[in-house]
Amino acid sequence: MQNTGGPLPESLLINRRDLDFQLFEVLQAEALAQRPRHADHSRETFTAALDTAHTIAEEKFAPHNRASDEHEPTFENGRVRMIPEVREALDAFCAVGLLAPTKDYEQGGMQLPVVVAQACSALFKSANGATTSYVGLTLGNANVIERFGSEAQKAKYLAALLSGRFFGTMALTEPQAGSSLSDLTTSATPQPDGTYRIKGSKIFISGGDHELRENIVHLVLARIPGAPPGVKGISLFSVPKFRVNSDGSLGPRNDVTLSGLIHKAGWRGTTSTMLSFGDEDACEGELVGQPHQGLACMFHMMNEARIGVGMGAVMYGYRGYLASLQYARERLQGRPPAAKDPLQPQVPLVAHADVRRMLLAQKAYVEGAFALGLYAARLVDEQRTGTSDAARAEAGLLLDLLTPIVKSWPAQWCLEANSLAIQIHGGYGYTREYPVEQFWRDNRLNMIHEGTHGIQALDLLGRKAVMQQGAAIALFGRELQATVEEARTRPALAPHAEALQVAWGDVLATLAVLTPLLRSEGDRALTNASVFLEAFGHTVLAWTWLRQALVADGALAQAATPQDADFYRGKLQACRWFFHWELPRTAPQHALLRSLDDSTLAMQDAWF
Repeated sequence: MQNTGGPLPESLLINRRDLDFQLFEVLQAEALAQRPRHADHSRETFTAALDTAHTIAEEKFAPHNRASDEHEPTFENGRVRMIPEVREALDAFCAVGLLAPTKDYEQGGMQLPVVVAQACSALFKSANGATTSYVGLTLGNANVIERFGSEAQKAKYLAALLSGRFFGTMALTEPQAGSSLSDLTTSATPQPDGTYRIKGSKIFISGGDHELRENIVHLVLARIPGAPPGVKGISLFSVPKFRVNSDGSLGPRNDVTLSGLIHKAGWRGTTSTMLSFGDEDACEGELVGQPHQGLACMFHMMNEARIGVGMGAVMYGYRGYLASLQYARERLQGRPPAAKDPLQPQVPLVAHADVRRMLLAQKAYVEGAFALGLYAARLVDEQRTGTSDAARAEAGLLLDLLTPIVKSWPAQWCLEANSLAIQIHGGYGYTREYPVEQFWRDNRLNMIHEGTHGIQALDLLGRKAVMQQGAAIALFGRELQATVEEARTRPALAPHAEALQVAWGDVLATLAVLTPLLRSEGDRALTNASVFLEAFGHTVLAWTWLRQALVADGALAQAATPQDADFYRGKLQACRWFFHWELPRTAPQHALLRSLDDSTLAMQDAWF
């Protein structure tokens, strides 16, 4: 079809102008090159890394995204079979060092800032989330071993993981326990040689078996005999598919068995596995960290994974947005309401107001969430390389508070963007002839991955918002207030500043009611925690949009090209839409929360 509307994006993976805007104009990533760890870098080297990632993502990952969905891995004669393009893509990814971009040079890394590495990773998640999941899990696994493993474990596994010779997983969930990790029963019995015999079953283990690499290192949660009940008795173990000798060579097959593959609605290209450990009482594992501290170790990986899940959700939404924008500009259909002559030519879908409404909503959701995900990555950089102890500590506190939002808000609202992308395509959107139905299916899993909305909400309201006597909330409030004060000086943005101030007041008022209740009636206080998560998340996203709008408002007058001017006006319009149509949702939510309505809590099983 002929393009009859605005310019088509150079890439259907991302609007590269937006990526550069977020990195270099809003987050000022170039300034990180002034820090000793990144002294060899500059904006040019950051851009080169992004260009390399973009090229490999487009040439090696995106082309088989549909094929890996239609020809998902199969379990044949005890082995996993998958299309060859998956290995080819991962080979290319590992060959250029993208598995360890933030690591030391001595480890084969690039010492890139985390925010730049996260931007590179986002391109692969947009191109093919299923294939990208293998390397994402591996990096998280390596980070846990690097932080908590013994020197012998680091020597045995770390270089192999960071080079992509081995891949890694995390094995938490059990059939009878689900998300309730306190109920897991996998056991770890100590042996005279210092190893442990692992016995139990795990389910929904992404990347749990395949032949993409010569070995897979599982990080497994299990209980040592005599351990305390509940989460205080959980330990963490490294359990390889093939045992590894002290010199790094492979030994015999470990007693880890693939029981079967799980077939999901989306993410079909990722092996989702049922694993059995110790069927022959010969599964060897090594303790990682201290006994009974496994959950603390694993949360190091899980928090990274939560941010990764959030960014993955953003990129599925972003990909759907760009696809539906292209379709709306190319597809001729109908006429404006005032056009009564049926002989007049049809107009592109983007000419219809309701289609522009859906496109604007998608833009607001995905570009706002993209800004939040990169901001979280920028906080990690500040936590690691900040110029003072206070700056590093504050970055960590903000990151703790925002992690549930970074994970859950995109999983909910960028999925809504995918739904709108299908709607714009009409009947075609619900067919496999167009990619938007797959983006929706793939993204739907992110509402469940690494903790459901309910779990994230309990974490936010029950722990993060009240930790250290509300220190994290107070710190974020100061950040938000600084943005409000700056926006008040801009006539176009001053109304948004006032709206955000009111919304933040609602957050504080709700916490003033619920915080004391947490101590006296915890169940009642947390009954509607997911509503607080959504209202707080919308407030955070409004803040990210006001931050973007401040930069766009200042840059518009100096725009070098008409295209730049259009870009900045688009940012300002998306911000305006979010403040007019989305932020107002929060006021009635807060009113309900403060009313302590017990409709949900009082509902009885027998009444359903």
